[in-house]
Amino acid sequence: DRLLVKTDSIFYKIFLHYPRSFFDLIGEEATQENNYKFSSIEVKQLSFRLDGLFLPKNENSSLPLYLVEVQFQPDENLYYRLFSEFFLFLRQYKPPYPWQMVVVYPRRKIEREQSIHFGDFLKLPNVTRIYLDELGEEALDSIGIGMINLVVESEEKAIPQARDLYQKAQNQLSDESIKRELLDLIESIIVYKFPQKSREEIEAMFELADLSFYIAIMASTDLGDKSVTT
Repeated sequence: DRLLVKTDSIFYKIFLHYPRSFFDLIGEEATQENNYKFSSIEVKQLSFRLDGLFLPKNENSSLPLYLVEVQFQPDENLYYRLFSEFFLFLRQYKPPYPWQMVVVYPRRKIEREQSIHFGDFLKLPNVTRIYLDELGEEALDSIGIGMINLVVESEEKAIPQARDLYQKAQNQLSDESIKRELLDLIESIIVYKFPQKSREEIEAMFELADLSFYIAIMASTDLGDKSVTT
């Protein structure tokens, strides 16, 4: 599935350009986005990079750092990798913040808990697991969560949901640069959900007069300059 191959890049761009979506997802105040910078950090000499890190902008803050991992395919080794890499990161950088780990799944059956080794870890208040198909209708009223959910939405429901998100963005966002970035993200998700469709067909389905992002996105092999590895 072409979209699944690009899932990491899609979520990286969503969190990078619209960080409010992450704080909506974990139930924190949207204003928290002003206190954080989304980034990736390389753990030196160990050949891996933590790509989904929300770090407080103020080093003297008591706010936690957030490691966010998006997992859309079953992976028996996910928690072995995630915990080992994250604790190595803590050892190397010793960040002056408490920590929270957030793992996002499209549905519960994708998860491989490996409870014999990680059952107690997963019960920690520091660890949050989110299953997108279990989010209630109220949560989907958020533009950010709606956009995240659009990634896993069925083709049948994706187009009307995209139209709804497009209208919400137009009506609710006053910052033109944020609005344009968000609209481009919505369009890019739709393009990758329908790779077999022509520009004209998608334009007709989406009922948009301008799909300028379509040309750039289809000409590229990635959704951005950032390459994300899971």
